[in-house]
Amino acid sequence: MGTRKAKNFGLIAVGALAGVLISLGISAVAQRGAPLPLDELRQFSSVFAAIKNNYVEDVEDKELIKGAISGMLSDLDPHSAYLDADAFKEMQDSTQGQFGGLGIEVGTEDGFVKVISPIEDTPAARADIRAGDLIVRIDGNSTKGLALTDAVKLMRGEPGTKIRLTIMREGLAQPLEVTLERAIINVRSVRSKLLDDNVAYVRIAQFQEKTGNDLVQHLKGFTTPPSALILDLRNDPGGLLGSAIGVSSAFLDKDVLVVSTDGRAPDSQYRYMASPSDYARGRSDYLSDLPAWAKTVPMVVLVNVGSASASEIVAGALQDYKRATVMGNRSFGKGSVQVILPISEDTAIKLTTSRYYTPAGRSIQATGIEPDITVPDTAEGDLFIIRREADLRKHLSNQQVEEESTTSELPWDEFEMPQPFELGGDDDFQLRQALNHLKGKPIEDAKPRRRADVASHEAHGESGKVERLRVTPEGVQPQSGQ
Repeated sequence: MGTRKAKNFGLIAVGALAGVLISLGISAVAQRGAPLPLDELRQFSSVFAAIKNNYVEDVEDKELIKGAISGMLSDLDPHSAYLDADAFKEMQDSTQGQFGGLGIEVGTEDGFVKVISPIEDTPAARADIRAGDLIVRIDGNSTKGLALTDAVKLMRGEPGTKIRLTIMREGLAQPLEVTLERAIINVRSVRSKLLDDNVAYVRIAQFQEKTGNDLVQHLKGFTTPPSALILDLRNDPGGLLGSAIGVSSAFLDKDVLVVSTDGRAPDSQYRYMASPSDYARGRSDYLSDLPAWAKTVPMVVLVNVGSASASEIVAGALQDYKRATVMGNRSFGKGSVQVILPISEDTAIKLTTSRYYTPAGRSIQATGIEPDITVPDTAEGDLFIIRREADLRKHLSNQQVEEESTTSELPWDEFEMPQPFELGGDDDFQLRQALNHLKGKPIEDAKPRRRADVASHEAHGESGKVERLRVTPEGVQPQSGQ
């Protein structure tokens, strides 16, 4: 498929706004071998003139043109967008893993800003902002209809400055008011630790430029070969495609197919292999220093609804080759690839150009990765109940399968909402089930708690009493008066 010319494109595999970038030198072409639509362009000119002559306030030409470009792209699919100078720089900063802000990956839903994933060890994570939360106000101003790039600008800022967010959350009747203090966000892409029975745990929070190399360093940090490995991709919104190929290659045989892309243009058709030419891009092969046990160690990959794009590439490749057992919840379902096309020195467009496919030829667009073993988020049921790709307005269809309803949730007026937990912590139910699977033990079932049962326990002073919590600027605190 295609030629090496595909390398001229900066391919990115992102969540709704993961913020990643590869620079490229390519000029945009108005139309490929087709005449310009003169009638439609005359209509555009007429509308432009009408606004300039009659709008209640004076509008600069460049603002009208910028708005027209932004509207063209946003009407295509949820991931194509116009990047003005600020958004372009933010994308570069995010790729490097450091920026000033709150630590939230965001997208849009129903005209509001939606949290795709909070980033670990950031003000957002410490304040218990969760995947699926809708940010309906920023400093008291409604986000309804606000461009995503403008919302990101409002939330980014100088470290030490404060911002107030109003959040709507599934299962809560009233909005939450959360005051946060901006900080320097240093995104640690890879974390690791050794669990009981010599099981290695590695979590990838986001796929950045150095993720593959960082993964190798963490794997080398295990002084003795582990008995098994758990790769945690939950709430990982994606990132650089090359990094996803590198991470997959760390656990697969050399030169096997990792992912393929297919689009309308010849340059968008390509097969990416477990080869340095596809993951190192001319730099030194960081996998040359990989511990040998990485290719054979028994593996579990954890995914959930917040696992998107590059995360799904890795999970899909390891699943297709039966290299790992995928556990958790069905993933987000973002099976499209965007390229960054500069249109000036400091602006660009992010354009969807292709769908990607797992080694077995599966498109996960709008369907996601179905786990080999489904495990809910907590022992009481799913905590991260958010809309998937298939629920986004104007999402690309999956041409292989018929789309189904993607959201299912308990009637929260009857059941207690599960409590938040730390990914990789002692109260991580899915991690515990991954350990059970690796040890050959049974997988536990979730047992949602009915409100009536909880009320009965509280009334009789029984040990099953549930502690009520509230969100404060300092984090999650016990709620008084309960």
